[in-house]
Amino acid sequence: MSTAVAILGGIGLFLLGMTVMTDGLKALAGSALRTVLGKAAATPLSGAFWGAIVTLLVQSSSAVTMTTIGLVSAGLLTFPQGLGLVFGANVGTTGTAWLVALIGVRVSLSTYALPIIFFGALAKLLGGRRIAAIGGALAGFALVLYGLTTLQQGMGGLAETLHPSDLPAVLGTPGVGWMEGSVGLFSLIVVGLAMTAVMQSSTASIAVTISAFYAGAIGLEQGAALIIGQNIGTATSSALAAIGASATAKRLALAYVLFKLIAALIAIIAFPVTAPLMKTFTASIDGMTLLAAYHTAYNVVGVAVLLPATEWFTRTVERLLPSKQTALQQALDPSALASPVIAVETARRVIAGVLGRIAAAVSATLSGGGTGSTEAGDAAALLEVRAFLSELSAGPETDAERQRMTSTLHALDHASRLLETLADGGPLRHPAEATDGLRTTDLCTRTMRAVEAIAGSITSECALSIKAAPIGWNVSAEVAVALADAEAAASALEVLQRNHRAAILASVAPGELTAADAFARIDAARRLDRVAHHAWRAAVHLLGRGANAD
Repeated sequence: MSTAVAILGGIGLFLLGMTVMTDGLKALAGSALRTVLGKAAATPLSGAFWGAIVTLLVQSSSAVTMTTIGLVSAGLLTFPQGLGLVFGANVGTTGTAWLVALIGVRVSLSTYALPIIFFGALAKLLGGRRIAAIGGALAGFALVLYGLTTLQQGMGGLAETLHPSDLPAVLGTPGVGWMEGSVGLFSLIVVGLAMTAVMQSSTASIAVTISAFYAGAIGLEQGAALIIGQNIGTATSSALAAIGASATAKRLALAYVLFKLIAALIAIIAFPVTAPLMKTFTASIDGMTLLAAYHTAYNVVGVAVLLPATEWFTRTVERLLPSKQTALQQALDPSALASPVIAVETARRVIAGVLGRIAAAVSATLSGGGTGSTEAGDAAALLEVRAFLSELSAGPETDAERQRMTSTLHALDHASRLLETLADGGPLRHPAEATDGLRTTDLCTRTMRAVEAIAGSITSECALSIKAAPIGWNVSAEVAVALADAEAAASALEVLQRNHRAAILASVAPGELTAADAFARIDAARRLDRVAHHAWRAAVHLLGRGANAD
């Protein structure tokens, strides 16, 4: 009974420690997590490398995966680039097995762990944001070590009643036949899968396996077989998390499951070779290190096989799980809300798309080639953006990110008022067939064309263009020229509209115009001025160039 209590308590402390440590590391990384991932994923290869590094540092493949889902949904990464990050996260998550093998089961650090837990908890409770994050990471790390010590003690008691011979023999074990070894291999794979499915943590189940080997309860080949099953079991949590999730999340979860199955198939086929090979290294390398190395090599080989075939793998996943979402639903993916910066960038691009369509429609109308009507869904899209941003539970972390959110909200407000202006008063029309009237129309058309170019530059930003600034104000020379042109035309239109108003009213007394005609022309000119103003200011804020007041 005491053995079971020690094992369960050790696993519980280990899981709790991993959770606390991961939360602390994620808080410490902050916005750097999505910045690094956005910069690193220019190609699937670099994405896999940096995905592994970031996962190793933050000790959370789920954090990397969720950030990746948000980046893909926002259009900041392509799906193949996202796959590269997910592949890399599978390799990075194996780092904890090395911690267990090299430190956890070899040295009893419980004496040092308890003071570290105290000081870490104190820093987490009393310190500022970064100090609290560091304290949480330290306390979690110490809990992991303490949990491993407790687990090691429990495994020592288990080894007194459990011997490797009590478990099924697997392929590669001396004197074991092919049939018997195959049955034993698949039996232990199922046991490993069940362990991870129950614990919902392959890291914890692999820690149990390494601790059991260290205590002498299982053999080296049996430990390797358990690791194969434990890696497959990781996919169960991803599959469960994808239920009811967005299309992007489901596709990445499916890709994760397929990756695990393909890697497991490779490991099973190679097991008759790798098991004896591992045995030959036991003379110079201890078994715990070999199991940790096998765990890493298992995932590295899977990545090496699938990474060159990323495009094919992407098409396969998309064919197996076609998206039924509209473009707007895919863009405003709820998973992006996990990161305020990604959520704001997602909203910014949707607003730019709406603004571009409106500008094109107005420009075509004033040039005589359109009907004056914008897409019926544009107003609904802006309402969806407003609701999407309202779901944010936490604000941006830095002043620059807060400014970005404020600018995006300004752009949303101006785009909404632009639609309201277009909806009021019926179709757009020329204020008058006079010189000032034609100039008013020309200036509004010029503004809308410049705004259309600015909006197009934002919506066409592809993932390969974000290497230098994955989420930033990307203002090229052409966009800067368009912005200056929009400002000049909108400002000139405002001045002209005031002068046009005075001239039109003065023409009523001599009988050149009726009062009704005069007010109709004034309203038309004023409406064009408002349209140009809101379109220009929305573009200004989308580029982060707006002032605090409008």
